[in-house]
Amino acid sequence: MSESANPTDTTEADAEEAAKAAKAAQGAAEAPRPRRIAAAAAVTGLQGVVVAVFGLVSLVMLVTGEPDDMTQAVTLAVTVLALAVLPLAAARGLWLRRRWSRGPSMIVQLIALPVAWQMAQNGGLLLALAVLLAGCAVAVLCCLVNPTATEALGIGPR
Repeated sequence: MSESANPTDTTEADAEEAAKAAKAAQGAAEAPRPRRIAAAAAVTGLQGVVVAVFGLVSLVMLVTGEPDDMTQAVTLAVTVLALAVLPLAAARGLWLRRRWSRGPSMIVQLIALPVAWQMAQNGGLLLALAVLLAGCAVAVLCCLVNPTATEALGIGPR
C-alpha cells in the first residue's frame, strides 16, 4: 500500500517557508537604504512637489483672476494636481523600498525628458531649467537601473 502524505507535514513546511520569507523581508527592511534609492526618492518627490505647486498656483490664479475659459482653467488645475500624485506616490514607495515604485518613478522620468526638450526650445531661463530637469531625470533613471537599487527593491535575480 502506498504511503499517503500527512496534511500536517505540508502545513508545517508551508509555515516554515512563510516564516523564512518573512524573516528575509524583515532583514531587507532593516538593511540600510542605498544612497541611490534615497537620491531617486528625493528627486522624484521634489518633482512631485514642483508639479503640485504649479497646480496650486493655477488654482489660485483661477480663483483670483478672470480666465478666458473657465472650463479650460479648471481642467488644467485639476489635471496638474492629479498628475502630482504619481511622482509623490512613487517617491514615497522608493523611500520605503517598495518594489512597485520603480516603474512609476521611471515613467515620471521618461515623461520629464520630452518636457525638458520642449522647454529647451524656448531658450533663456527655460533652457537652464530644461537642462536641470533633464539632468535630474537621467540621474534618477541611472539610480533606478543600478544593480544595488534593483536588489534593494527586490527586483531581479535572487
